[in-house]
Amino acid sequence: MNSIKLLTAVVFIFLVSIVPAQKVSVTAKSEKVRGENAPGTATELNAALETVSSSWNKCLKDLGKGKTQGDYTAISAPVLGATVYDKGIVYARVQGDAQAARVWLGLIESEWAVNDITLVQKEIEQLVYRFGVKFYRDQIQLQIDEAQQAVEAVERSQQRLTNQNKDLTNKLTSNETEKIRLEKLLENNKLEHAALLTRIENNRKAQDSVAAAMIPIKKILESHQERQRKVN
Repeated sequence: MNSIKLLTAVVFIFLVSIVPAQKVSVTAKSEKVRGENAPGTATELNAALETVSSSWNKCLKDLGKGKTQGDYTAISAPVLGATVYDKGIVYARVQGDAQAARVWLGLIESEWAVNDITLVQKEIEQLVYRFGVKFYRDQIQLQIDEAQQAVEAVERSQQRLTNQNKDLTNKLTSNETEKIRLEKLLENNKLEHAALLTRIENNRKAQDSVAAAMIPIKKILESHQERQRKVN
């Protein structure tokens, strides 16, 4: 992919991923757990169930060891607000589809000491709220990381093109210098060629003159030789 196409793709990704800031809200909601009414807190998240479920399960691990029971998870001796409730149990559930998901956390009051219920319910509410905030922030961080990677990719492409431009400019300068040198050599070659043609022509004329001068000299030589033979 060339730099222009890469930059266009990055801009498109940014435009698609830009969404209004998410507002986390929690609501008190009771659900039926093991046939009993379980008051709790829920929050709706604008994300796929699979994504929310993965983050929700990680969050639940901080509460304690969970056990799946039907469509919810039961966590015994949960840690809430830095307090371990040895005799308590909290129940968690996540539901949704590819567009949105809802997480819920609650308890069955009969399983708790009366004096703990109000405090634990407040801790549950705060935990669900903090989860929603962290979830959105983590998702945005992923987008930030992707955007940063895209920026770095464009910067690397830009640097590569800058270096390529310097290299091409240097080669052009060398090429132009060589062109001037070769043009001078060609001009000198033309002058030398013309000079050689002139010298060859002069040489030919000189040869003709010498050859012409040789004829009478040879006749004189032959005459002397003939006279010499006649001496007796």
